[in-house]
Amino acid sequence: MIVQDKNIIREITPLSEKDCFYIADRRKTEFTYPMHCHKEFELNFVINAPGVQRIVGDSAEIIGDYDLVLITSPDLEHVWEQHECKSCDVREITIQFSPQFMKTLLATNQFDRVTKMFDKAQNGLCFPMPAIMKVYSLLDGLPDTKGFYAVTRFLTLLYELSMFTDEARVLSSSSFARIEQHSDSRRVQKVQDFINRHYKEEIRLNQLADMVGMTEVSFSRFFKLRTGKTLQDYITDIRLGYALRMLVDTTMSIAEICYESGFNNLSNFNRIFKKKKMVSPKDFRANYKKKRILI
Repeated sequence: MIVQDKNIIREITPLSEKDCFYIADRRKTEFTYPMHCHKEFELNFVINAPGVQRIVGDSAEIIGDYDLVLITSPDLEHVWEQHECKSCDVREITIQFSPQFMKTLLATNQFDRVTKMFDKAQNGLCFPMPAIMKVYSLLDGLPDTKGFYAVTRFLTLLYELSMFTDEARVLSSSSFARIEQHSDSRRVQKVQDFINRHYKEEIRLNQLADMVGMTEVSFSRFFKLRTGKTLQDYITDIRLGYALRMLVDTTMSIAEICYESGFNNLSNFNRIFKKKKMVSPKDFRANYKKKRILI
């Protein structure tokens, strides 16, 4: 069941308060479900659907024969849509489970890895092929497993996937997904918090280096080592995420969004946007809003 609230489609899942999780194992020839979000965590596995377009937040990618994604944010919109898929024998396994079911377990040392995976999956997390091969038998057999053993199999599945958290790829940008970023490094966290508060303003390298008591060269190396991005790329991605969110949620003009998200040049904004998203801001807005419409 789906309901629409301010152009956001929220799914009401079949998961009851007495169930640990809900699983749907479907054989299908096409993808027709609209873009949506829901409060439950979701693990979605798609087999034999090359050419399908997966959209999670501001990420849009064409999938191959296997696709496994975990989403743990209640407001992160997502959809798998037909696009160029010609397969007539698609299998989709969707597992939805309540955060409350996992709450006590996630507070234990034994589930520390799973906790980190769930935190990362707030942006949508796409698992690499080695992870899929590792858990394939667990996923394949789970729909036919009942009762207590279904729960233990499911928890084993989550634990095995958590071993690949570092290799798994984050999909949506944090600023678009409205997720606060957390770093193990207090210095990186301090810089990230500053950027999130001041992304509309000019941010200089020497300003951030002084903030954490490092030279510019040392800070640049340290920041890239910790985040996987150069400082400039990181700031650009933060600003772009806010711009994408405004394109989706407001009626502001492209020029207004450009300056409101911290870009000080419209032509530069359009160039960066098209390079990152492969479409213009205007086309992104039109395509995204079209997919949000309840059908």
